Amino acid sequence: MIAASVTTRSEVLQSMEGFLKENMDTFLKSVETSWQPTDFLPDSRQDTFFDEVKLLRERAQGLSYDLLAVLIGDTITEEALPNYEAWFHQLDDLNRDPNNGWAQWIRGWTAEENRHGDLLNRYLYLTGRVNMREFEVSTHYLINDGFDLGTAHDPYRAFVYTSYQEMATNISHRRVGQLARTAGDDQLSRLCGMIAGDENRHARVYKTFVEKIFEVDPSEMMLAFEDMMRKKIVMPAHYMREMGVEMGKTFGHFTDAAQRLGVYTSHDYTEILDTLIQEWKIEAMTGLNPAAEKARDYVVALPNRLRRVADRMPIPRLEYKFKWID
Repeated sequence: MIAASVTTRSEVLQSMEGFLKENMDTFLKSVETSWQPTDFLPDSRQDTFFDEVKLLRERAQGLSYDLLAVLIGDTITEEALPNYEAWFHQLDDLNRDPNNGWAQWIRGWTAEENRHGDLLNRYLYLTGRVNMREFEVSTHYLINDGFDLGTAHDPYRAFVYTSYQEMATNISHRRVGQLARTAGDDQLSRLCGMIAGDENRHARVYKTFVEKIFEVDPSEMMLAFEDMMRKKIVMPAHYMREMGVEMGKTFGHFTDAAQRLGVYTSHDYTEILDTLIQEWKIEAMTGLNPAAEKARDYVVALPNRLRRVADRMPIPRLEYKFKWID
């Protein structure tokens, strides 16, 4: 039980140590029972390897241009994992002790996430439809350019961000998988489903962190929530680019493709916010100081404002050719 007298961020995080360690086995899967990328791809040790690759390539031919582009963009996003881990380590009061619960969570989360890029990267390579060097250049750029998520070094803001982002990536991977199945690629559908499952579990963990913080530091947590929503949650790949393309320009074209397919839309952004408001019981939150009460009112009113904007947004047309796809 977290003491009600806790007030500072450092104290809050320290007080959550016991809860974190007690639940680590449910927050993370054991290495022994976890899926690995090889489970979903042709095994190069087997005599059937080339036949399986041929089938994979045949199925991948049914993926539309937009679907392939979104899959590549999703993979580049996953491959920038070094940035995300480094970002976690910059947060205040989170990993001063390498053996504390927070450090264990960050390492475990990173290990699980690392499989996503490995799996999608190998799949794309085997399809024969992707210019892998251009893909690798974009990944190199994204890690090199970094990102600005608007969280500074604040774990409260960071947990709002990760709650949002993990829900968004769950939606994106799940819908890519659904479209892949419709296109006749059950193998891709299955691997996207496994990744989406990880993202959904990670989202539940981050939402739990915020929920626990709201119990003991509601005003500061509410102000952090409001601040992130005023800035707007940006995707971690918002600086995505290709060779010879201005930083961030390729990301805009990638999100256009996602909008056209309905993989991730402005309405999804709003639905995620609605979900967080409901799960964190924002409307019923009490014990707030005056500034936090205003913040609560702003957050509660925001979904309707966002819906009005989203309803007026046209679906972008296909006007761009990615260097990733020949």
